[in-house]
Order: sequence, then structure tokens, then C-alpha cells
Amino acid sequence: METPRLRATLDDLPAYVPGRPAVSASGAPAFKLSSNENPYPPLPSVLAVLSEAASGLNRYPDMACVRLTTAIAERFGVPPEHVATGTGGVSVIQQTVSATCDAGDEVVYPWRSFEAYPIITKIAGARSVQVPLTTDEHHDLDAMAEAITDRTRLVIVCNPNNPTGTLLRRAELDGFLRRVPASVLVLIDEAYREFARDPELPDGVELYRRYPNVAVLRTFSKAYGLAGLRVGYLIAGQRIAEAMRKTAVPFGVSQLAQDAAVASLRAEDELFERVEALVKERDRVLDGLRGQGWSVPTPQGNFVWLRLGARTDEFAAAARRAGVMVRPFSGEGVRISIGENEANDIILSVAAAFRS
Repeated sequence: METPRLRATLDDLPAYVPGRPAVSASGAPAFKLSSNENPYPPLPSVLAVLSEAASGLNRYPDMACVRLTTAIAERFGVPPEHVATGTGGVSVIQQTVSATCDAGDEVVYPWRSFEAYPIITKIAGARSVQVPLTTDEHHDLDAMAEAITDRTRLVIVCNPNNPTGTLLRRAELDGFLRRVPASVLVLIDEAYREFARDPELPDGVELYRRYPNVAVLRTFSKAYGLAGLRVGYLIAGQRIAEAMRKTAVPFGVSQLAQDAAVASLRAEDELFERVEALVKERDRVLDGLRGQGWSVPTPQGNFVWLRLGARTDEFAAAARRAGVMVRPFSGEGVRISIGENEANDIILSVAAAFRS
């Protein structure tokens, strides 16, 4: 029987693997450390705004996200015309690829990195140029610069890198940007920037001011704890930001998300106290793992990375039996989000038993 024709590229499209939900067959507590979520619920002030906004769900949201765009622009001292929003960081990345790439164009990015990059690239009909990380889990910037060709339309830098948690420092990222042709857009994915504590942490917004071909991605999903509402944003030059708005899904960012994001910006001091608590807990987990003899890259996100190779799935299964879901990348390693203290303690116990 003849069936509708679909794009052949979908036949081998890699599937995005979400973090497994927290489940426990025995009824014991279970924890989800597989999606880099913020374990804290929204602040009471944000929940109050959400409650009020819920009464308007019969109306379409503000498609231009005017209040949110204005709030972001004021927060970072940029023109509102330089801000574009999307339904989470993934959507903003997709908007960027759609705005820069025709079929056959190339997107250069590090690998392993955020698993949505190859999916989004392939959907757009573009070609992924994956540049392997160095042996210490960092971006290989020399190799990335050399991978740029006359077909390259976009370069993605993930800083801190997901899932390895490693960071590009100010001088090395600046040196890399000087090597990228002005005709190639560089998207700096800073989804986890708020958790980084390295004194040489680059500021993507400062780099956007200096390099016209730089766009900066940030999100309200991680540090701000609004993962379920799906709202991210990009800061770039006016022409680039306008292109991102053109490729966005109309009315994609709900009014709930817009209002909660604005309220979260107003409550940053209180929110960042929570971020600081998560950073301290991350460092406790890091010290515990290294004390057991694990080699762990210094993490700058809200997660840690264990390079386990062939034993990756075995470790994930052991964690699951103990009631904690982690994110395995089969044959490579495990990413473990920093969550509730009890969950982190379980992971340290699992890790200790795994090495014995």
C-alpha cells in the first residue's frame, strides 16, 4: 500500500534521550538526577505571579514577549532589538540553525556535547562537523578552527560544556573568536553559566559587544528553576536577533513562562542564593568522588561527569537499583545532576561500591 512520503533524512535521525523519571519498584524514595534540573521549586513570589497569570489562559500570549524582552535588555544593558526569545534553549538553538543554514551547509561543534546539536542540524538538512573533545574533556579549539570551511555557517561553543562540565576560559575563547571568519556566526551556549565559579569565566554578553558574529544563548530552565515552562533567550546584533525571531514558533513562549521569567529576573538575589547552595553541594560531591579515587573533570555546571567507557550502563543500572536515575551515554560516561542532598549521598555510596 502506498503511504505518504516523508523526508528520508528522518530514517537515521538520532533520537533525543530525555532523563529517566524517578521511579522505585519497592516504594522507596527515588530521585531524578538525569536532566540537570534545579531541585528547588519556584520561589513563592514567582508562584504568586503564575497563579495570577493562570486566569488568562484563554488568551494568546504576547507573541513579541515585550515585557520579557525589555526585562532581559535592561538586565544586561543591551537594546531590546538585540534580544530574541524561544521555548527553551533547545528551541533557540533550532531557531539559530534555521536562520543560518540551508541544505548542505555545515555546523561545527564539539563532541561529546549537548545531544540536541546533531538532531537539530540534521532536521535542518545541514551537515554536522563534530570535533572530538581533548583527552581532558575540553573543547579542542584549534581543531574546531581548522574544521571551519567555506560551507560553515554556524559554530557552537558550549560553555560550560554539557555533559562534561568543563569550561573554556576567557583568553582561549577570545583567541578562538579571533580566528573565526566574520561571515560565520558563533553561538555561545551558556545554559549553565550561573553555576560556574572559575575566575577566568568568559562573559558571552561582553563578547557579543566585541564580536558582531557572536550570539549568546541563556535559559531560565536551570539556575532559575523554570524548566517546565520552557523559556530561553538569545542576545545578538539586531540583524541576527531579528532572524531568530523570524524562525521562532509563533506564540511559542506561553504567558505563564513570560511572566514567571520576568518575576525571576526581579528575584535574582534570592534565586542565586539557591544557586550558591547547589554549587557548594556540587563541590561536596566532587570532593567525595575524588576522595574515592575517581578522576572527575572540575565541574562548572550543576552536574558532574564520570568517564566510564564500557561500564557506563552498568553504573547507571546500579544507581537505578539504589533509587537514583542518572544520564548514561552508552560507551562513554555518566552525567549526574546535583540534586537533593539525600540523592547525592546515595550516588556517593553507589560510586564507592562500584569502585570496590
